[in-house]
Amino acid sequence: MKRIAVLVALMFLSSLALANSCPRHMKEIDAALPKAKLDPKQALEVKKLRAEGERLHKAGKHAESEAALGKAKSVLGIK
Repeated sequence: MKRIAVLVALMFLSSLALANSCPRHMKEIDAALPKAKLDPKQALEVKKLRAEGERLHKAGKHAESEAALGKAKSVLGIK
């Protein structure tokens, strides 16, 4: 029973960690986008991925949000 409680607690904490990092990633994207040297297609892709990441974050789908925001950061060249 103890192991189950610990597992549930760890899962809860990991979801909180993901939830808190989404806004940080969005801020990084917002800061880098105006200075980025992207063609119009790439800029549009980054904006769409960033909006999708925010939508997913608000829906509580933090893993999916992280994935979308990660793709946007990749296009921008942010590590």
